[in-house]
Amino acid sequence: MKSALNWFEIPVTDFDRALDFYQTILDTTLDVVDMNNTRMGMIPIEDNKSGVGGGIVYGPEVGYKPSQEGTLVYLSGGDDLNTVLNKVESAGGSVLMPKTNIGDNNGYMALFTDTEGNKVGLHSMQ
Repeated sequence: MKSALNWFEIPVTDFDRALDFYQTILDTTLDVVDMNNTRMGMIPIEDNKSGVGGGIVYGPEVGYKPSQEGTLVYLSGGDDLNTVLNKVESAGGSVLMPKTNIGDNNGYMALFTDTEGNKVGLHSMQ
């Protein structure tokens, strides 16, 4: 197994609001795809063959519901996660934990709540 994680989905209740939030904080464009009873905003990755993909997903009829409990997803914070974290509050989210050193050679982490009420993590080496 190359990676323990293959795909992730962050549930949302207001797709357009969440799309704007994640595009703003990640400074990118999410590709929107409608399939089955869901609408997805795919977060771009550099290498589709080896990178782990995922995105935001709206689908109340199939059980998608935002939460601060349960599985916690950490998004890449790039070179310095403060670049992303510093945009969270102005985009409508809240910072739960500021950039925090997680020990030698492990880098840094931070936690935030998005516009939908999900607790999401960030990680970077700087």
